[in-house]
Amino acid sequence: MASSKAKYEAFLIKNVSTISTLESSLRSITWFLPGRFKDAELASETLTTLLNVMSMYHDTLLARIVKSNPSYRPLIPSSLHSRFTRAWTDKDALYKWAARVLEVIRFTELVVEMALKRKVSNKTRWRAIILLEVIKVSLRFLLLKTTRRPLVSPPIPEREFDPTTLPPSNNSSPTLAPSSPQSSPPMTPDHLRNNLIPLSPHPLLTSAQSDTSPEEYLLPKALTTSSVKPSLSLLRPLSGSRDWLAESLYILRPLVYASLLVVDRKKSERSNRALVVALFMEFASRNIRRTPPPSAALERDEYARRDKDMLWYLLRGSIWESFTRPKLESFVAGTAHTPLVGLFGALVKDWIPLIDDYYYYTAP
Repeated sequence: MASSKAKYEAFLIKNVSTISTLESSLRSITWFLPGRFKDAELASETLTTLLNVMSMYHDTLLARIVKSNPSYRPLIPSSLHSRFTRAWTDKDALYKWAARVLEVIRFTELVVEMALKRKVSNKTRWRAIILLEVIKVSLRFLLLKTTRRPLVSPPIPEREFDPTTLPPSNNSSPTLAPSSPQSSPPMTPDHLRNNLIPLSPHPLLTSAQSDTSPEEYLLPKALTTSSVKPSLSLLRPLSGSRDWLAESLYILRPLVYASLLVVDRKKSERSNRALVVALFMEFASRNIRRTPPPSAALERDEYARRDKDMLWYLLRGSIWESFTRPKLESFVAGTAHTPLVGLFGALVKDWIPLIDDYYYYTAP
């Protein structure tokens, strides 16, 4: 098993550019598969799931290579999100595995729902959805208890470098020791070589009437308080009961929404209770959460992302059925014979039934 893993890692390092290009190409194809043949949406989502899981493994491996070899490290500093999540992943094994399991569930939940829809009853499918939501809520509360800080999404570091820029490696695998010492010192990286081509002077140095003042040019390059903070301290701990309540409401919201959908489906008349309660919890969490100071850039970015995610309610419940779907259907009908735009309309037409049939396409 260890030998097979080492061989695969060596193959990945040797062909990292080709694998990266293949991942990108396959990811683009999955957008056009739904509606092309029977069970096309299942094939598309299965391919997407496999790509996401493999990419997560590749990112873990490549991050290990970059960490072990200083010459591979990018010149641009890591984002605040990557610094924070990588610090907690390195510090706490419980956080690392809970975050990874949570991400794997997020990658696979839709394909699991599609498979269950084809094999079991609707009642059993919704039971499985509730079970998945319970597991996700438990993992998020575990992360919350571990860090005692607001959750960030995703909870694991994202890829921040182009794997095609990694130079070829002579080692068979990062998990294996090199067979012989290097016979020559490491070469100078390409971006540090002097190619004797003079750089053009900056406009600030040549133009007396420059549109950019020195202050405007230097301000984005100045260090901020977040740049010098320890990675584990980029988010402040939750301090009061209001902070904990706001974060708990945000974590419980998807489980409450799915549970109320299951209860309402048993009734003969249609109900908007699930949508109303979920929106109430969303706004309650938003209103009682603390207001981060301007220096808390990571926390402000996370709250901004949560606010943008509220647009997904346009694809849920009665808002989708009475407002968004009729608008999209009207757009599809109106652009059916329009060049180029009609292609986008046909793509939207293929995706509309999937939003109706599957919970996890638009789940909170």
